[in-house]
Amino acid sequence: MCGICGEVRFDGQSASVPAVIKMADAMAPRGPDGAGILARDRFAFGHRRLTIIDLSVRSAQPMTDPELGLSIVFNGCIYNYPELRAELEGKGYRFFSSGDTEVILKAYHAWGTECVKRFHGMFAFVIHERDSQRVVMGRDRFGIKPFYYAEGHKRIRFASSLQALLAAGDVDTSIDPVALNHYMSFHAVVPPPRTILNGVRKLPPATVRVVEPDGTSKDTVYWRVDYGRSADDLKVSGEEWRDRVMAALKLAVDRRMVADVPVGVLLSGGVDSSVIVALLAQAGQKDLKTFSIGFEDAHGEVGNEFEFSDIIAKRFATDHHRIHVSSREMIEELPNAVNAMPEPMVSYDNIGFFLLSREVAKSIKVVQSGQGADEIFGGYHWYPPMASANDPLAAYSKAFFDRDYARMKAEISAPYLADHDAALDFVREQFAIPGADDPVDKALRIDSTVMLVDDPVKRVDAMTMAWGLEARVPFLDHELCELAARIPPEHKLKENGKGVLKDVARQLVPHEIIDRKKGYFPVPALKYISDPVKEMVEDVLGASAAKTRGLFNPAYLDKLLADPPAHITPLRGSELWQVALLEMWLQSHRI
Repeated sequence: MCGICGEVRFDGQSASVPAVIKMADAMAPRGPDGAGILARDRFAFGHRRLTIIDLSVRSAQPMTDPELGLSIVFNGCIYNYPELRAELEGKGYRFFSSGDTEVILKAYHAWGTECVKRFHGMFAFVIHERDSQRVVMGRDRFGIKPFYYAEGHKRIRFASSLQALLAAGDVDTSIDPVALNHYMSFHAVVPPPRTILNGVRKLPPATVRVVEPDGTSKDTVYWRVDYGRSADDLKVSGEEWRDRVMAALKLAVDRRMVADVPVGVLLSGGVDSSVIVALLAQAGQKDLKTFSIGFEDAHGEVGNEFEFSDIIAKRFATDHHRIHVSSREMIEELPNAVNAMPEPMVSYDNIGFFLLSREVAKSIKVVQSGQGADEIFGGYHWYPPMASANDPLAAYSKAFFDRDYARMKAEISAPYLADHDAALDFVREQFAIPGADDPVDKALRIDSTVMLVDDPVKRVDAMTMAWGLEARVPFLDHELCELAARIPPEHKLKENGKGVLKDVARQLVPHEIIDRKKGYFPVPALKYISDPVKEMVEDVLGASAAKTRGLFNPAYLDKLLADPPAHITPLRGSELWQVALLEMWLQSHRI
């Protein structure tokens, strides 16, 4: 787990080392254990290191193999690197380190861009070929590891965070109206390649980009999940699906224990993280460190789920840590959490993950987390209505979208209003892609390959890495996801969602965890925007930068400020928090 950055020029000039140093310095929290710069004529790479595998300097980056003529910067973890190393050694490759970075270099030399199909893990990497001057960029199947870039002036810069690109300067920071349309409608999800800023883009998941010396490039999508089912799949019983998921999930959790440091678990008390703890205990893990966080109650809503996380911690004798955050501390740290966001992320639990990670990082470097289970196994409330939908697009947008285009016309100032309903058009295009004929499958596919990438996954990476903490997500093991896609929707939707996963859980954890009402990371003070949160929001929206920018129509803001609890989105979000968070993010990054 690290931070990568670099610059590649296409005009024969030398890459800017000062710019790369600024980018690397901006990512110091992602990699507090080491730093490196490699510059050679038209390219310069930077790296910040968090030591997880091969703690020696032999795995320091940027890494160069002079014999192969390849250099690399890499962020992430290849869980099956020992097996790949053995295979490559069988081909005659010699290794000077014992980590996964060098395995990527050798694998690329052996198999070219097809090497990514062999990787089990999360990754973002850039490889430079000395002899051809070609550059190859790759990102994992679910975009667990971020990859931002900015093009212009006969060069491309890339980094693990948008903030790093801003630190280097010379970025177009104007607002992208299409991205704003997505943010305001598609629940703050801005699909790649766009970001909220016109001058910054992101490499899509499951993509390899080959950039030639003249700057021309070609993208290849190397993986897609297929929701097609064979006749045999349709005959499989619920019990058999349960057993197959159990086996695949055991393997996924086991894979994510590869590390030269201890691995803990973020334990919310829900089914997903509880199952991870149970499987690790079943595999013989002793004194497993687990961590839970809670906030003050507000507006009649409980701000923690300690009742349930305590059950799991006691049942499996974990070394459990409760972290309680007062509303005062939450308010004080909120600007820091916003500053850590690579893009505006509206979900309340950003601050939860931020503060949880701060405490966890004091005692451990790696954790497993339960993100992805709802999108893979059908846990959200909008999936059941899809099952009987005659118009899947209408059903999905009604349940998921924060607002439609007609409302946006009245809420967003004219200069920032997209000339079409970009979010709705995007979902329409996604639903039309072959490979997911059932309406539920359409929703699961877009949620797992788009929404998940630019909401829960991005949130967890950003908030954990703000403190040099690596988060691993076993529910996004691509083989587990391929298996889950073949399971008919009725097995997923039973028991109010995640039925097949709950069948697995019943063999592992107490029924109180499974039969409880579905929980979310509760931060009630943010949901209802009561004082002192409201005072902060008023200050942000009343700042001179906000007034000069004029993103939103004043009448709309006045309506939100007059009665924040009256304006809650279909996904139980606050409209006021959504607009304030965007402006807060822009001001935090001096945009």
